[in-house]
Amino acid sequence: MKKLKELPESDFLKLFFAFISLFFLVGAVCMPDRADMFAGLGRIVSSPSKLSLNTFAVGGAAGTFLNMGLVALASFALFQFCGAKPNNVSTLAFLLTLGFSGWGINIVNMWPGVLGVFLYCLVKKAAPGTMVNAMLFSTGLAPLFSDLMLRYPGAEVVGFQPLGILLAVAIGLAVGFFLPAGIAYAPKVHHGFVLYSAALPVGMTAFLLQGALYKTMGVDVPAMTTEAGSHPLAVNLFCLVLFGLCIAGAFLLGCKPKDYWEVLKDREMSVSVSGKFGTAAMLMNMGVYGLFILAYYNLIGATFSAVTLGVIFCMLCCGNSGSNPRNVLPLLIGYVGASFLFMGLSRLAGGNFAQAINAQAIVVGACFCNGLSPIVRKYGWQYGIAAGVLHYCIVTTVPNLHGGFCLYNGGLTSCLVCLIFVPVLENLCKTHEERLSAKA
Repeated sequence: MKKLKELPESDFLKLFFAFISLFFLVGAVCMPDRADMFAGLGRIVSSPSKLSLNTFAVGGAAGTFLNMGLVALASFALFQFCGAKPNNVSTLAFLLTLGFSGWGINIVNMWPGVLGVFLYCLVKKAAPGTMVNAMLFSTGLAPLFSDLMLRYPGAEVVGFQPLGILLAVAIGLAVGFFLPAGIAYAPKVHHGFVLYSAALPVGMTAFLLQGALYKTMGVDVPAMTTEAGSHPLAVNLFCLVLFGLCIAGAFLLGCKPKDYWEVLKDREMSVSVSGKFGTAAMLMNMGVYGLFILAYYNLIGATFSAVTLGVIFCMLCCGNSGSNPRNVLPLLIGYVGASFLFMGLSRLAGGNFAQAINAQAIVVGACFCNGLSPIVRKYGWQYGIAAGVLHYCIVTTVPNLHGGFCLYNGGLTSCLVCLIFVPVLENLCKTHEERLSAKA
């Protein structure tokens, strides 16, 4: 344990990534349908993965956990063998990629964009270790790569075709090559108020490619589908054990309640929890925040599909970048309040309300509004509630921009909320610190 305490941040995070990867692989073996595990994985990689594919319905629980474990292991291998030094953004990239492997990324479609970032490193003579985060963010377009390989330009799945594979690799090379520039520029657009910063260039790229590959050529965009299939007991037990182990590990590493309180009350907009408060505090936040997310989805009555399992980890990914139960709760209150408000307004208007708080699209959307937690940290809880309401209002319309090919739909929505909301905040509202100074 002493050696773990003394590990540098980057080495500890690599160990954390390896632990998560192995935990999912062990989870696959523990699933009741483990005999179908490899066949299930085969069905997952050979199926289109547009929003929001429930891989429980396609590959079963064991196949889903196996795919998630393999994607996590491949992501860890990129950090390890490229000589990367992971930080809080790497934690976000790793867990986000892991989460999406429950409903969009698989061990096959993750590679075209990754190869494109390797090409960028070759041309720019950049060390691959400095670009691993960008490699993982490129997987946000994995559903597009699957569609190109499996059925483009038709809507019927015909299986892997040589021309489709070549097209997917060519588009992936282009996407990955230009993505690092977009990632570097994105914070200038949202002023640092979105933790899912890579969602802006990835989402806009999907918007462009849907137009170029489909709309302008008169090719029909295949419909997005959702399929039934849930494993509430398996998901809850898996997450309870994993997050419980994180909390136990944090205590063993010396994290005390007062140390975690410092994390909860921190108001710095851009923060690395593991860098500022230590790896033990980061591990504690992962455990506590993970249980908070799990409790929220149980409380609202979410269906525990593979999508719900995935978004738990997509939400958890911000836990090393400052998100925690205290600053995310106002955003979720905004979501819940907006759901009931618009349900009432829909009845008055005679509408067909389909955005209940436990609807799958809203369950996913609520996950990604946590990327707006910097608004809560800088301006206060009341503005977080308002940001949650705005996110709720537009999250289900954003897929029309990219046709369901971008997994970072909720993150892109957060960026759009900032384009609407941040100018108002910066011009008309006082920050939390400014209000305290005025009172003093």
